[in-house]
Amino acid sequence: MTEATDVTLPCTRARRPTLLIVGCGDVGLRVLKLLPPRWRVLALTSTPARAPLLRALGAVPLLGDLDVPATLGRLGGLADAVLHLAPPPGQGDRDTRTQALLRALSRGGRVQRLVYASTSGVYGDCGGARFGETRAVNPTTARARRRVDAEAQVRAFGRRSGARVTVLRIPGIYASDRVGGHPRDRLLRGTPVLVPKDDVYTNHIHADDLARACLAALFHGLPQRVLHASDDTELTMGAYFDLAAELCGLPRPPRITRAEAATVLGAMQLSFMGESRRLDNHRLKAELGLRLRYPTVREGLLAALKPGLKPG
Repeated sequence: MTEATDVTLPCTRARRPTLLIVGCGDVGLRVLKLLPPRWRVLALTSTPARAPLLRALGAVPLLGDLDVPATLGRLGGLADAVLHLAPPPGQGDRDTRTQALLRALSRGGRVQRLVYASTSGVYGDCGGARFGETRAVNPTTARARRRVDAEAQVRAFGRRSGARVTVLRIPGIYASDRVGGHPRDRLLRGTPVLVPKDDVYTNHIHADDLARACLAALFHGLPQRVLHASDDTELTMGAYFDLAAELCGLPRPPRITRAEAATVLGAMQLSFMGESRRLDNHRLKAELGLRLRYPTVREGLLAALKPGLKPG
């Protein structure tokens, strides 16, 4: 399968099936551009100013705030499928936003499929091991613990309601037209990476491939399934930025030790530099039939180069 295309929902033959996108940011907008026209799309937003953009892409905007459950009351009976892309709140160990959403959806009993966009950070540091989705989670940050909580909530929702739930564990997302989503930005700032002996393996997915994976999961995902939404790349963080520098014609980033990094980098950057893993994406391709448009970061970065610009 080269493109996610369509799905038949048993109870929707007499009308257009409806998809609710929750958290319709960059990836959600890419999904909107790919969705087959037979689908009706609702997009939950807490920002009225985004309504014209959502309408222009064919979605019906719904005003609601996951932090204010009272604004979600009408969601339950509106959608056959849900794409949950909203992040957890910024503090605590529980994802109260997912809790509020699922309570609202439960009141309608209509949802048959739900895809939740989680993070590969739920595994914590794996010492560079390569593994599949059966590995136990081991979150080491509050941010990752909130994601583990959300995963448990959506899978429990699936068991209770009979909805087919797929959890996508997503690594670093990149694209040239995504805010902060291209390594060029970091290279231009001169942000350092770790020396080889301290370096970590990182994982990536192009934003366009992630949007296609979201649709493929909605259409073809198996019940209560976890999938790695990652490409085939196996590079350390330093090698990734070295490659990006080569392709963009920029200097390679400076290398520093882990001890030096602790004195010059922020807590968020340090947390990413403290976790090393390689995600096996066999399920993504075999079960969903998804053929990645950008199977490695080299293809994705090359596609972003301006016409006439040659790799170094």
